[in-house]
Amino acid sequence: MSVRLPGPGVLTAWLAATVPAPLVVYEWTHRWEEEQPVSTALWWPVLAAPALAAVLAARQPRRAAAAVGVSTLVTTVLLAVSLAFFRWVVPLTGEARWGRAMLGGAALAVAGALIGYAAGGRLPRRAGPASRRGYLIGGFAVVFGALLAQSAVRLGAEDSTIGEPPREYGGVGPYATSASRFTAPAAGAYAIFALGFSPADPECRVTGDGSEVRTAEPVSVPPGGYGSDAAVYSWVATVRVPTPGAWTLDCRTTDPEASYVVGDVPQIRGAVGEMIHWPAGVIWLAGAIPGLLVVAHTARRRARSTGAPAIAG
Repeated sequence: MSVRLPGPGVLTAWLAATVPAPLVVYEWTHRWEEEQPVSTALWWPVLAAPALAAVLAARQPRRAAAAVGVSTLVTTVLLAVSLAFFRWVVPLTGEARWGRAMLGGAALAVAGALIGYAAGGRLPRRAGPASRRGYLIGGFAVVFGALLAQSAVRLGAEDSTIGEPPREYGGVGPYATSASRFTAPAAGAYAIFALGFSPADPECRVTGDGSEVRTAEPVSVPPGGYGSDAAVYSWVATVRVPTPGAWTLDCRTTDPEASYVVGDVPQIRGAVGEMIHWPAGVIWLAGAIPGLLVVAHTARRRARSTGAPAIAG
């Protein structure tokens, strides 16, 4: 009997529980100005490791060495992927003992695999075509995966930012400190921040003394949460000025109370600092891929059981 590797449904559940879940749950359960330390995020994949190993071991052939060995190996690989996400893609604040987290998760995986193997012999073995519920589960995974991917990028960027609240050089709107003007201390890129609940998709541009116009580039997934109790900022766009000096900021939006300020570009660690500039559709697609794989896997299994092709042209 051949070993059974985890299917798209198992992989989807693992990714959801170990990548966006730590970020989203922390956001729901803590004050907005609290930055998530990396240690709290690593508990999720470490504690999920024995559950995954148990599920995999229960589905393996009834040979103890193969069941426990394969389940532990696969779980350890997926654990390493989740830990790598929080080390290089979304490097949160604080320090982490990566080696200890890896060894601890692997040890828990062995224990989970033994339990799963013992329980697997008592479970009935079902064979037959895949249920149509796979399409429903896959559809939900597509929708929620796209939403969770965007939330994971936004929250990851917020908590991976280096430095203090942004320094203001001026802004526009009823709550800005200057009347549509700001002074750039040097040439280069500057961030445009939405103040409070101002819309995150304004059309902004700056004009210099020589009537030179610079259009701001919007941030595809605006990270928020910058600032303090006095003011909350969201990075919504970036503008580049060729020379230092006085510039005029103009931001067009449907909200007459919207205010925007110009400040230093936030320094974000890890790959998430680039991901916030990716097209939103690419991030949604990345989050939807696990659900699409579940749908495709269900279609293939049903086609195989009926002898019909999976896709009819």
